[in-house]
Amino acid sequence: MKILTTLFALIGVIVTAGIVYIWSAFDLGTRIQQIKQLDPKAKDVYIHMMTTLLETGDIGKATVRKVKVDKGIEPDEIVDALNSVATEMGIKPVGDLPLSKEVALRTGKPQPYTRVLSYCNPAIAIKMVKWSMAYGAYLPCRITIVQDKEGNYWLYTLDLDMMIHGGKPLPPDMLAYGNQVKKTIYTMMDKAAHGDF
Repeated sequence: MKILTTLFALIGVIVTAGIVYIWSAFDLGTRIQQIKQLDPKAKDVYIHMMTTLLETGDIGKATVRKVKVDKGIEPDEIVDALNSVATEMGIKPVGDLPLSKEVALRTGKPQPYTRVLSYCNPAIAIKMVKWSMAYGAYLPCRITIVQDKEGNYWLYTLDLDMMIHGGKPLPPDMLAYGNQVKKTIYTMMDKAAHGDF
């Protein structure tokens, strides 16, 4: 019995020492305080990201939003729909990279359809960059049309919830701008995917 008591006491000392070491080495007290300062929705954003990352092993899949395009809608119709909805919602088309066409011309080999379209609301963009220059990396907003091996078309963009809720709470005006951009880009994708424009 004395041996068991001694063994349990030793295990207790080792576990306590381990906890103290980890707490100190990783400065967990500070980290906990920093986590408490994040946006209330940050937890959901990162849980979704980590779940997808662990399931797929693909950081790209974990950080994007995708929408499947309905059968029968062709790429030119998708582009027309995206541009039409963009104009209606006050965002400008600012770039068009016909990636698969470009690579096919260079290599002489056909490529699965891939086209990158860029959009921007300059008034919102400049305000966001003034608030944090790092937001410049999100500019302009991009929507990529990609054809899979079965011939289906998909629309991809960045998961804008990371930009909006991934850090400390945004000031009310920046939050409104971020949500406006998210609503615009996601609406463009949804409408174009269903030929609704």
